[in-house]
Amino acid sequence: MEFSSPSREPSGRVSIMAGSLTGLLLLQAVSWASEQKHWSSDGAEYRTIQANCTGTGIGYNIIWVPMASCDFSICTYTYVDTPDDFQLHNFSLPEEDTKLEIPLIHRALQLAQRPVSLLASPWSSPTRLKTRGVGNGKGSLKGQPRDIYHQTWARYIVKEGISKDHKLQFWAVTAENEPSAGLLSGYPFQCLGFTPEHQRDFIARDLGPTLANSTHHNVRLLMLDDQRLLLPHWAKVVLTDPEAAKYVHGIAVHWYVDFLAPAKATLRETHHLFPNTVLFASEAFWEQSVRLGSWDRGMQYSHSIITPPLSHVTLTYTLWGPPVLKPPVPCGRLDRLEPIIVDITKHMFYKQPMFYHLGHFSKFIPEGSERVGLVASQKNDLDAVALMHPDGSTVVVVLNRSSKDVPLTIKDPAVGFLETISPGYSIHTYLWRRQ
Repeated sequence: MEFSSPSREPSGRVSIMAGSLTGLLLLQAVSWASEQKHWSSDGAEYRTIQANCTGTGIGYNIIWVPMASCDFSICTYTYVDTPDDFQLHNFSLPEEDTKLEIPLIHRALQLAQRPVSLLASPWSSPTRLKTRGVGNGKGSLKGQPRDIYHQTWARYIVKEGISKDHKLQFWAVTAENEPSAGLLSGYPFQCLGFTPEHQRDFIARDLGPTLANSTHHNVRLLMLDDQRLLLPHWAKVVLTDPEAAKYVHGIAVHWYVDFLAPAKATLRETHHLFPNTVLFASEAFWEQSVRLGSWDRGMQYSHSIITPPLSHVTLTYTLWGPPVLKPPVPCGRLDRLEPIIVDITKHMFYKQPMFYHLGHFSKFIPEGSERVGLVASQKNDLDAVALMHPDGSTVVVVLNRSSKDVPLTIKDPAVGFLETISPGYSIHTYLWRRQ
């Protein structure tokens, strides 16, 4: 098999890899709840950040920060639970944020050897702003865009998600996490419902102007933040409106029903329609029980990154959810994601195969890399993607999900070729300088 990678693809600038704060937050919550409130250089919390974010780890460069509580939180809360406080006079961050979340962010930023960007997302507004008056289940904002409810929610997002009060600078904020969830009766977690038309008008009349006229006007706004099944329709509704489109930097997408939504019909078509709008894979995690030592799950994650995201113009990949804790800690979802298994009784953690699969991308594809052309000389069972680093070096990631060894020739017209074997059930990364 032969690969040829002679040219850059101008649409292919990427920024990998992102991880959610919830995993580290749960680890520190355990320490905090047990009155071990100070960091230890040999503690599980420190070593987990080190494994994920530092030069000795796999180099995550984006941290996804939930605004207030989310479905992995130990308790449910917002930042303003006082009735009729539309001016947000009682807006305040609870100890979950000030003693857990914010110190964790600062610690990760200190340890990281690459720049780390912060992405914020809201789950639910204060319940007094919602049609049903509860955090979970079906419910949207009361009233109509540009009224007191929508204006209050827009100010809340800008005030919290990108606050400089704690010396944090956010790169971007999403308009809402999974807005379609809030349209479903019986949805079990915090949510806030929006239709495409409602989100369009909220961005155009409330959130967009509020953000643009604030001191945080350089923070990027991402729309959708939901299943790619909703594309390209959702993007058409929002981005064909000039007043909404001028505030939108990108489109965030989740992976949960990808099997119903081919990348060509969703991501590729959306990129064709709106080539100047970033596509951002903002959430992926397993919703099934843990499988210790599962190589198959690692392969499935790698496959989901290579095809379609890196091969269909998606610019990043965000891993969502906490490491699995032993014994479990009460929260919305207990035993789902599993790159890292933490034994809190022994102060130890274990890296699953999935962790190392993710490292092939986060470690070897730095921010600013660009996809390059990659052509297979014949049909085969390999998944592969090629990228060029900002310094001109080239990286090729090859995944073999079959049981058979596959002969492989990687050819770069600038330097020559490499003949090798891709073993069955394996992932390899090849990195070379072109000059």
